[in-house]
Amino acid sequence: MAALAGRVSVLLALAFVCPACTTLATGPDWTGGGLETIGPARAAEREAVEERERQRLARLPTRIGARHILVMHQRSQQRPENVTRTREEAKKKAEECLRALRSGAAWESVVTECSDEPGAAERGGDLGQFERGAMVKAFSDAAFELQINEISEVVETAYGFHIIQRTE
Repeated sequence: MAALAGRVSVLLALAFVCPACTTLATGPDWTGGGLETIGPARAAEREAVEERERQRLARLPTRIGARHILVMHQRSQQRPENVTRTREEAKKKAEECLRALRSGAAWESVVTECSDEPGAAERGGDLGQFERGAMVKAFSDAAFELQINEISEVVETAYGFHIIQRTE
């Protein structure tokens, strides 16, 4: 009996100090909100975002033509052995090349001067036509957002830094 009286006094002391603690301990009254109301709202919000993205992608073409300038660095995938610049140096060079293009420099001369991609100078960086998803995601996303003849900002992929121009 003394043990029961001790437990009751602890519960009474808890109820006095922290009324919410006894509610949590004695009943499910606390379950009426939280995830029960937030969960469906978050799911609806996520579905709305996904639907907007589907609609945005449906408005974009499924196939485009583009050309690019690729500035590689030491950690670039498939880089030629003669590419020894750091990532920071490569980004700076790509930004300088973009500024030159935006200042009116001819695409072909900038490709010849800047692109590290083997054979890029001979073909003017032309990639021909390709479908969405044929290129790495960051490149594809940037290329498909461009209008015909528009030049992208500098885009980074595992291959280095690209300047992309949509051609068709």
